[in-house]
Amino acid sequence: MKNEARAKINQQAGSKRAFAHAIFTPGWPGWLEKVDEAIDKLKPDSFKGYTIGDNTNKHLAKHPYRLDDEKLMYPFYEKVVKAGLVNVCIHKGLFPPQVETNFPHLLGYSNVADVGKAAKDWPQLNFIIYHSAYRFAGGGTVEQAWQQLQRTSRVEWVNDLAEIPAQYGVKNVYGDLGQIFAQSTMADPRVCAFMMGSLVKGLGASNVVWGSDAVWTGSPQWQIEALRRLEIPDEMQKKYGFKPLGPADGQVKKAIFGDNNARLYNFTPQQRSTLENDRFAQIKENYKKEGEGRSNRTYGYIRKRIG
Repeated sequence: MKNEARAKINQQAGSKRAFAHAIFTPGWPGWLEKVDEAIDKLKPDSFKGYTIGDNTNKHLAKHPYRLDDEKLMYPFYEKVVKAGLVNVCIHKGLFPPQVETNFPHLLGYSNVADVGKAAKDWPQLNFIIYHSAYRFAGGGTVEQAWQQLQRTSRVEWVNDLAEIPAQYGVKNVYGDLGQIFAQSTMADPRVCAFMMGSLVKGLGASNVVWGSDAVWTGSPQWQIEALRRLEIPDEMQKKYGFKPLGPADGQVKKAIFGDNNARLYNFTPQQRSTLENDRFAQIKENYKKEGEGRSNRTYGYIRKRIG
């Protein structure tokens, strides 16, 4: 269970390092009652849902939904607000044409056409769109994204997401970088730079949040280093009106890497400071001192010479 893992990590660390979602499943029998149960027993830090219904088993996806379905979803939002929660995390994208061929009826639930109205109607909530709705991961290729970019100066559905604040006058829509960054930065950094520029320009640097989907792409460190080094080419900045991402420790990248998520989850500076000296920080410091590999030190008692 996610809440049990959160408790174990934080207990061992001696600080609050882990947070946990609760999953909501609109349309399933008794789903709102399960939301009440999750709030009461699991104490989630946020909720996560898949508008596609069942992303893992698309052939079994019997309950896709739209975020702006007032009859179905708005009672859920009321429960979230009443519980004092503010973050609704939504899986979007990862639905390339190859997948659409097999599941054309799910296409309309994978894009972001339902985000703007929901965000406008519920300004109390933050709508955090996982993968920033990037379409071409999950079976597609970055070449498809590049070809589309060359034809239309857009990448589905990243640009649609980036334009929501201007279209709806909202400030509570966020783009997450899980998969979108990993699936583009190494294969074609031009596509990655364009999408980063689009998100920062449209959503604002304060509304782009770091995520790595590390289970699928290995250790997140290589992605962290890649974003630290990434810059939008000058010609792309001029053509599309993008601003530079700036240095590795600059304001934009610091915001994306942690400051924005800390604000979203009300993680105070005092809480963040405890991470510097908790048990995990001490383990890291010891590791840095000892270096990689085994220690060849001798441990145990040493017999003193007598006389």
